[in-house]
Amino acid sequence: MAAAAEFLAEPAELATFLSLPADDMRLLAALRAATRRFRGAVRHPVSLVTDATVLLDGTGRAELHLPVAPVVELHSVRVDGEELTGVRAKRRAGVLLHPAGCWPAWSEVTVRLDHGHDPVPDEVAEAVIDQARAIYRLDPAIQQITTGTESVSFAATAAVGITSQWQAAVEAHRLNRGDDA
Repeated sequence: MAAAAEFLAEPAELATFLSLPADDMRLLAALRAATRRFRGAVRHPVSLVTDATVLLDGTGRAELHLPVAPVVELHSVRVDGEELTGVRAKRRAGVLLHPAGCWPAWSEVTVRLDHGHDPVPDEVAEAVIDQARAIYRLDPAIQQITTGTESVSFAATAAVGITSQWQAAVEAHRLNRGDDA
């Protein structure tokens, strides 16, 4: 299985904003952190992954929600080890439709597929670049000062805010929204 790309945006693009070389270790760490945050927020890798295997439980319903999207190619679907043909996919939504009406409850469903975007959508890359810029610019700040024996403690800022651009990109690419109710 080919893994998802390491970053959701090009290091060279972030380097341009920060006037740094694209192989700067701190720049790459910020881009890696922003990529992880985006993937965590949308609950899937976003970038292309080939020949992935996803294990799911049958639901007793006609639709089976995949933890990935979009579906690029559906290689095989097995229910309790038996190949199932005629499965349809709502590719952009990452949903499988059972050909006979419903996925057997308490069954084990194994799906082999390619999923994700190639290239990564521009709005995702832009949001990740903006987040990486903010992460890169975090500087240690004084958190505690004690007078008398002169004690000073430093700590990095714990959180980076999000922009409306970030929120819009996350909403557009997030899967399995059922727990938001």
